[in-house]
Amino acid sequence: MVPGAGQNEPMPETTPAPPEAPDGGLLGPVQIRELADRLGVSPTKQWGQNFVIDKGTVRRIVRASGVGAGDAVVEVGPGLGSLTLALLPVVDHLTVVEIDPRLAEALPGTVEAMAPQHATRLEVVHSDALQVTELPGPAPTALVANLPYNVAVPVVLTLLERFPSLRTVLVMVQLEVAERMSAPPGSKVYGVPSVKCAWYGPTRLAGRIGRNVFWPAPNVDSGLVRIDVEPRDEAALGARREEVFAAVDAAFAQRRKTLRAALAGWAGSAPAAEEALVAAGIDPRTRGEALDVDGFIRLAAARRSA
Repeated sequence: MVPGAGQNEPMPETTPAPPEAPDGGLLGPVQIRELADRLGVSPTKQWGQNFVIDKGTVRRIVRASGVGAGDAVVEVGPGLGSLTLALLPVVDHLTVVEIDPRLAEALPGTVEAMAPQHATRLEVVHSDALQVTELPGPAPTALVANLPYNVAVPVVLTLLERFPSLRTVLVMVQLEVAERMSAPPGSKVYGVPSVKCAWYGPTRLAGRIGRNVFWPAPNVDSGLVRIDVEPRDEAALGARREEVFAAVDAAFAQRRKTLRAALAGWAGSAPAAEEALVAAGIDPRTRGEALDVDGFIRLAAARRSA
């Protein structure tokens, strides 16, 4: 039985035989389709499943993440194991979180067949990543994943909140989402994900990925997003993360309004919002898209001390 929470669906009584290890110990398109056939798996939109079939892409993700010896990595949505097999040889420990019971059950066997020398480094948690509150093994130092497009931002922000030991995030997401996560102030796509990711540390677009590296191929390109986590001293800042994020949500709920108007509900009234903005050194006529994360921190701190 796979360890972990959320096992609401029955596991198969037997696990189909895993594929034989190809050269390099990574899954290619032939092995992916053979393994899917043996498991009776068809990628589903419900769980945002698009399996990576290109070995060069998973190697690229591992390189871009910078993980290595000493790292304990968490991977969300390992699927059939493409990225898992690329990570295992270079990290000390890998915990994968998989919502599909068939895939969660099958992955250890695939790893044992294709990378037996690294199998003891793997732990599988069968759960929804948004429901995970603890992970087996050492505290994770990095999140490296090909994330389902429909939950990418919530997964990243949730895991960063719940696991403060994380120091690196490298995720592959829909290109449009990647651009939003890494957008600078003033950009047309700058918004809530941009500011909240920046709270945790510098966030950048680390590369673009074409559609044909997936099975099935999605209708959009993908992007790699990297966050280099820099823990914040909330006591020194004078504002907690929750307070900053509340200001961010309010500012972008009405993007076309000035901050004085958009933050009226958050501050209690438009005059109170203006008072906080002035105290934070921000022109009340500014709009949310012009304010960086440090500005939102100053704003939350000013409101708290009012």
